[in-house]
Amino acid sequence: MNRPLIAVPGRRAESVPILRFSATLAAEAICEAVWAAGGEPVILHGPAADPLAELPQRLAAFDGALLPGGADVEPCRYGADPAPQTKDTVAFQDDFDLGLTRAVLELDLPTLAICRGLQVLNVALGGTLVQHITETTTAHHNAIHPVWVVTGSRLHSIVGTETVDVSSYHHQAIDRLGADLTVTAVAADGVIEAVEHRRADILAVQWHPEDRHATADSDAALFADLVDRARKRKESR
Repeated sequence: MNRPLIAVPGRRAESVPILRFSATLAAEAICEAVWAAGGEPVILHGPAADPLAELPQRLAAFDGALLPGGADVEPCRYGADPAPQTKDTVAFQDDFDLGLTRAVLELDLPTLAICRGLQVLNVALGGTLVQHITETTTAHHNAIHPVWVVTGSRLHSIVGTETVDVSSYHHQAIDRLGADLTVTAVAADGVIEAVEHRRADILAVQWHPEDRHATADSDAALFADLVDRARKRKESR
């Protein structure tokens, strides 16, 4: 199979015992989900020195991109002071992910953004974040809960239903919506669960479809859609 290449930005870890040094990592579940859908996941390295200048040229070699989850986004990126619950921010990762997201938008590269990926997309487009969700009847941190999908949206055409159960692991969420984004799914408590760009080929979800891609059709469909869009781009070149 001539698999389309899907760029997955790595997460830098200061130390990994088995390697003895710092490392660029990606969640195995993300890579497995892309592979199972017919794509070739390729970890995109973010060099410590000037990681942004060549991103558009580097991404042009790929057929699609997946923007994964990760740490909290620095509040200064959207003009806010840090709340006590905001922690484990990584300035380098924010630089890299924001630069990558802007390059994806510039190239109109087929993209799926997950959890932090959705939040970075929103910030890149001038939106803001709720730094800590007060959980009520809907548990967002390490839980499975239903979301309601907007009829007629791209997401609705992918999952084929108006309600899906999702695996959720986050404590931040979209507050003010970024430019050119449309809300396509919400939780019972009003938390925005999915957005789509009005022009660029990017779909973003707040949940983690990689968690249950092997057992939940709606989650597998998100990766199948990404790979299908990437394959069409590959074939059109």
